[in-house]
Amino acid sequence: MITRARLAGFVPALLIALAARVAGAADAHSACDYLTRTIQAQPGSAVFLASYPTVEHGPLQQAAFVYDNAVAAIALVACGQAAQARRIGDAMLLALEHDRYWHDGRLRNAYAAGAVSAAPLKLPGWWDTTAARWLEDGYEVSSDSGNMAWAMLALLTLDARADDRYRRGARQIAQWLAALRDERGAGGFTGGYFGHEPEPHHLRWKSTEHNVDLAAAFARLATTSADAQWAAQAAAATSFVDSMWSAERGAFAVGTGTDGQTINPMLALDAQIWPLLALPQASERYAAALTLGASGLRSGQGYSYSEAGGGVWTEGSAQMVVLLKRLRRTAEARSTAAAVAAARASDGGYYATDVAAVPTGFMLATDPGKPRMYLHLEHLGASAWAALAEQGFNPFTGARTLPH
Repeated sequence: MITRARLAGFVPALLIALAARVAGAADAHSACDYLTRTIQAQPGSAVFLASYPTVEHGPLQQAAFVYDNAVAAIALVACGQAAQARRIGDAMLLALEHDRYWHDGRLRNAYAAGAVSAAPLKLPGWWDTTAARWLEDGYEVSSDSGNMAWAMLALLTLDARADDRYRRGARQIAQWLAALRDERGAGGFTGGYFGHEPEPHHLRWKSTEHNVDLAAAFARLATTSADAQWAAQAAAATSFVDSMWSAERGAFAVGTGTDGQTINPMLALDAQIWPLLALPQASERYAAALTLGASGLRSGQGYSYSEAGGGVWTEGSAQMVVLLKRLRRTAEARSTAAAVAAARASDGGYYATDVAAVPTGFMLATDPGKPRMYLHLEHLGASAWAALAEQGFNPFTGARTLPH
């Protein structure tokens, strides 16, 4: 999932950092401090943060991906900055109510970064000088089920620390997601919708990673609601994830093809790590996903995105640190954390990769002839996961715990 935050100058940033330390936040060399300074530098109340703050043109310019912002909101809570996290949560609530077209509980994959108001939310885009017109990216205006689940996780994390308007927002998203439940093969949920309104294309493939997200989000909603349907939805997503497990390989497949049944056996890091972080008892039942599945994805002290290799994926390496800390494998966590630390930029943010480009093994939804890559750019998602790794905070449970 691709994502984009611009910092204030040195003196204001220093003052903010000092204030944060007085309030008990982490020191100025931490990812928590970077996230805090970044959001405090934003004007207004509700805000979306840029996923790739240094990009100055093209589809990534000032694009605020919902996934990255959801992880950043959860990380800010972990960093003791719940009030700042609520600014992102408030932007999500405004997005639910003030889309330019949709009013059915879905969010877009991305919005224009910056302050958000009650007017129809701006979507990211760029001026194409050749075509002499404004363009929007087909993926950014779409709605992936996994991204929607992460928005739920962020809102439910805020709900535990504020009022129930965040829970109501999470419920709105959940009601839209419920319609993506699929009966083909092992069941579970499909990928969402791709393309522009009014008739985006239904993505009929199913992702292990997305269903992990959905299982955790539905389960968290079930604990705050008397409505039994959310526990049933969580069970459906969990059952699909279980079906993707291969005891012979000691690994999870990434999901299915568009027929909803044919398994794609490719190894991807998040498909190995996230079930252990998100599903009850999974760290015991599927321990081999760490010792076998993920071990083949090592790149130096860190990890690549998938078996396509190519270099260190900072975000995924930080995810591994969170898991290792929760499993009390301290020495391994410290070693992997060194790979994350090596990706730190001079302004305190984190690069997505340690090389020019790390392939994911997937193709671009907007151009199936081109591979989807993570680039050597400062990345909000990488910075947010680095903060979660520092804090040992599990975004799937909203606490420093594994699920029970």
